[in-house]
Amino acid sequence: MSLQKSVKSVGGDQDNTSICSSVTTQPDRHGFFGGAQYSPEPKRTLSPSTILKREQKWLRMLNNWEAFMSKNYKKVRERCRKGIPASVRPKAWLYLCGGQLLLEKHPDEYEELLKAPGDPKCMEDIRKDLHRQFPYHEMFIREEGLGQQELFCVLKAYSVLNPKVGYFQAQAPVAAFLLMHMPAVQAFWCLVSISDKYLSGYYNPGLERDGDILHALLRRTAPAVHRHLVKHRVEPVLYATEWFLCALTRTLPWDSLLRVWDCFLCEGVKVLFKAALVILAGALGPAKVRKRAAGLCETLEELRHPPPAILGEDYLMYHMQRLGLTEEDFEFEHQRQTAKRRAMANRSGS
Repeated sequence: MSLQKSVKSVGGDQDNTSICSSVTTQPDRHGFFGGAQYSPEPKRTLSPSTILKREQKWLRMLNNWEAFMSKNYKKVRERCRKGIPASVRPKAWLYLCGGQLLLEKHPDEYEELLKAPGDPKCMEDIRKDLHRQFPYHEMFIREEGLGQQELFCVLKAYSVLNPKVGYFQAQAPVAAFLLMHMPAVQAFWCLVSISDKYLSGYYNPGLERDGDILHALLRRTAPAVHRHLVKHRVEPVLYATEWFLCALTRTLPWDSLLRVWDCFLCEGVKVLFKAALVILAGALGPAKVRKRAAGLCETLEELRHPPPAILGEDYLMYHMQRLGLTEEDFEFEHQRQTAKRRAMANRSGS
C-alpha cells in the first residue's frame, strides 16, 4: 500500500475539528467558534516590552531581507525558533518561503490563472472539498462565503499553473491555513512555493521514501518506539500520511501549529520530521503505553490520539530542538533511502 493511494483519507468527509460538536457565538482568539481547535482561554503571552522588541527586530530584518538571509541566516533561524510575533508573521512567512519573490516576478499571473477555465474534474473536486476545511473557523463557516470563494480561487489557480499535479486534496487545508493569515494572492504564491519546493514530490508521486527516512531517524532517537512499530508492522503510511501531506495543519493545536510553521518555512521539511519524531516518542515512549498498545490497531489509536500535553507548543518546540539530529543526519538518511528505492526499482525493472 503506497502513501499516494492512502491519501484519499486526507481531507475526507469530516474535518478533524468536528470531534467537538459544541459551537459558541463568540470566536476564540484564532477565529474558531468550536471544534477541536477552539481555544477559549487567553494565551499566556510575553511582556509588551519583549513583544515590541521582537517586532522591531523582525521589521529590521524584513527591511534588509536579502542581506540577512545571505549573511546571517542563523540569526533568522534563531528568531523563527523563538516564535515570530503575530503582527509580522504574515509578511515573515511570505518572505521565508520565497512567496514574495514569486509575487514580484509574476505580479499579474494569479489573476490570469483565475481567468482560465481550468480542468473540469479538478474544479469539481475542489468544490466538493471547500466545506471540509476548518468548518468552525469564521472564514470558512459559511457555505459559499468569501473564505470558501478565495479558497476555491487559490486552489484553482494552482491546478492551472501546475496541471501535472492539478488538485491534490491535502493542499486544501494548507491553502486554507495560509488564507487565514494573508490575502489570496499572497496565499497562492506561498502555496506554490510550499507545494513545489518544500513538499516537492509529495503530491506526485508519493511519500514512501520519506516514510522510510522517518523510521530510520526514529530508530536513532527512540529505539524502543521503533522496535514496537516494527514488531506490530505499523508502517508510516498508516499514521504519517496526513502529518506530512497537510504539513501538520490537521494534527496540532493552533498555537503549536503556528510555532512549527515559523520553523518549517525557515528550515524546510526536516521540521515536519522533527515534530513527527517528538509525537511518536511522546505517544509511545512510556513502556506502559506500548504494553497497552499490543497490536497494530491499538498502536494506531495511541498515535491518532496522543496525550494533549505532548502537542503543546512548549513541549513540542523544546523536544524538537533536543533531538540531536544534524543537517548531515538528515542528508545521510535521505541519500541512503533514495539509493535503496532506486535499487529496488532497478531490480523490479530487470
